[in-house]
Amino acid sequence: MAIETRRAAILALHWQVNVIRRDGYFGGMLGEPVERSGVIARAVRFHEDATRAGVPLYFTRFTIPEDEGGLVRNTAFMRAVADAQESFRPDAPGARIIDEMHHLVEADNVVDNQKLSGLAGNDLAERLRGDGVTTLFITGVATNLTVEQTARHATDLGFHVHPVTDCVTAATEDAHKASLANLDLTTAGCLSAAECLAALTGERRP
Repeated sequence: MAIETRRAAILALHWQVNVIRRDGYFGGMLGEPVERSGVIARAVRFHEDATRAGVPLYFTRFTIPEDEGGLVRNTAFMRAVADAQESFRPDAPGARIIDEMHHLVEADNVVDNQKLSGLAGNDLAERLRGDGVTTLFITGVATNLTVEQTARHATDLGFHVHPVTDCVTAATEDAHKASLANLDLTTAGCLSAAECLAALTGERRP
């Protein structure tokens, strides 16, 4: 399988302090499993290698502006973050992309929303289509939450989606494996970081 770099992009989902760190809002659930998995270092390497090959990188953050933006309290998850919305303000410490990836942040590659899918409630899908992107590599936390929601959404929007198996993780190994098994059936297929990089043809964007 070969993938043209000019038609690919990476969606890096919820690599923010509130999700990743022990002292973040979801730290009690995700902080220790993320540390134990080693996923951060692997994702950093993949993001760096792919961007060097010419693949654009987009970070998505879950944030809640003062007017609440597109937040809808229609799940227990959304009600919980709504109650703690000060921690999710766009300029709050918890909303910051983690330090290990901050060198990859650019003025126009961070997209905020108030949805679980990284492609809901923003114009990112339209931007990607406008750039000719047809294939998406997805990294992030948690596998069974934003990763699965975004991967299914992107597939329904017509993108060829590849969750990057060693650059995602969840609160439990069982949840992680079950989600990847589902995604292998409902997307273009799960790939490791090495498999993603090997599939790229090396063609650079003009």
